Amino acid sequence: MTRLTRTTAALATAAALAAPAAFAAPEAYTLDASHSQVLFAYNHLGYSTTWNMFSGFEGQIMFDQDNPAASSVNVSIPVMSLFTGWEARFNHFMGADFFAAAEGDMITFTSTAIEVTGETTAKITGDLTMNDTTKSVVLDATLNQVGNHPMENKPWAGFDATATILRSDFGLGNFAPFVSDELQVQISLEAFKAE
Repeated sequence: MTRLTRTTAALATAAALAAPAAFAAPEAYTLDASHSQVLFAYNHLGYSTTWNMFSGFEGQIMFDQDNPAASSVNVSIPVMSLFTGWEARFNHFMGADFFAAAEGDMITFTSTAIEVTGETTAKITGDLTMNDTTKSVVLDATLNQVGNHPMENKPWAGFDATATILRSDFGLGNFAPFVSDELQVQISLEAFKAE
């Protein structure tokens, strides 16, 4: 075997070994609705910070652990899953001043790009649709942990993310600036590998 033939054979072998990793597809992970929440906070007349939470939502993460930039996120949140801790506030949010919500109304987020910023961090850009309006938003995301769930005995992943949005961008700007237009959003979710 000539030196050129040996070199060609070695390159072909290396390419064959590398190919599965290079072309590995993202794996589907289903959101664990019981451990996934979106919290948002706003300043109330300068007197307090008011917190509210959406939960019980559905979605899927196409997760590529070796190449996170190839991952994607798709989430749907029922508007009426909002928890305010005070019934009158919930009714106000669901009424004409804000969502004018009906059963089945959803808030959705669909990622459009992921920029890896560190070993466990990324900026996730996506289309947020709320109140019949779609805007691009950026989530600062952190991978908390990925591995075999000790009780469920299947692959599991956990993520946190933060964002700042203007509610007026989505036609929900009533009472600004007395009640802050800017919302501080915190997200924490778990997802398990789909069967």
